[in-house]
Amino acid sequence: MLSNKLKALACALSFTVAGLVHAADPVTIKFAHVVADNTPKGQGAVLFKKLAEERLPGKVKVEVYPNSSLFGDGKEMEALLLGDVHMLAPSLAKFEHYAKAIQIYDLPFLFDDLAAADRFQSGPQGKALLRAMEDKNITGLAYWHNGMKQLSANKPLREPKDARGLKFRVQASAVLDEQFKAVRANPRKMSFAEVYQGLQTGVVNGTEDTWSNYESQKVHEVQPYMTASDHGLIDYMVITNTRFWKGLPDDVRSELEAIMAEVTVEVNRQADELNQKARQTIAASGKTEIIELTPEQRAQWREAMKPVWKKFESEIGVELIEAAQAANRS
Repeated sequence: MLSNKLKALACALSFTVAGLVHAADPVTIKFAHVVADNTPKGQGAVLFKKLAEERLPGKVKVEVYPNSSLFGDGKEMEALLLGDVHMLAPSLAKFEHYAKAIQIYDLPFLFDDLAAADRFQSGPQGKALLRAMEDKNITGLAYWHNGMKQLSANKPLREPKDARGLKFRVQASAVLDEQFKAVRANPRKMSFAEVYQGLQTGVVNGTEDTWSNYESQKVHEVQPYMTASDHGLIDYMVITNTRFWKGLPDDVRSELEAIMAEVTVEVNRQADELNQKARQTIAASGKTEIIELTPEQRAQWREAMKPVWKKFESEIGVELIEAAQAANRS
């Protein structure tokens, strides 16, 4: 009888010790993204890892997977929902199937500049959009800038009529489809990795992107004209699996949120700096003519594309669009 009791006690102790060891294991956070480490997004993920492991030693371990090394562009959202990855930073254009209101960020000529986007994103409406997908098990943690979009093409684009009949590469976004249809151009969905070859071979005639993406992907080598249009926004939303995030200990979660806020400031600073340098590099290359729009020409583009707002007004919400416009006047 005593032997059986000792065995039971030993068994109980072994489970207790195993439980303590397990409880002492750090939480592993897998942060995957599709770009290189030397981009603002890539640097942001690296900085998040560094600060999280410094400030939460033994409690958190962050594994960063750049360049689609863990999951490709088309699979990462599914992986997040399954819990196979814990943090992503997709383009805002990727979320239309999860929360229609987030399509607001694709509306052309909505924000005058990044400062206006910042004001909106840091306000109540912008913060609410970070939580708009929690019923789908997705929690937004922060907005990371890439920059304002510029137009490129194989011919000069000064007025909306110049885009007629051209084939433009777009992200998989209903708003961006309509944006180019509004100027009688033909949108073509194409992955980011295929853009250079698509432009080089004439599968598409033009695209829209930030200065830093143009320069890093060498798009200026295959596009003789770029128009400084600042017509839209390319930002990322850093997201996590809601159940995973809410399951973290309160002290760990609150510290990670503070770290994310700090990292966001640095990512956005780097993005702005990188875009300025990239524009200078493109101009200095002599391979692309950068076209500056007059105020009158920019107004023509805005007027031509603004009907897109009305098309998506019921999905996005009139009050949300008005709040974004108000950020321009702040």
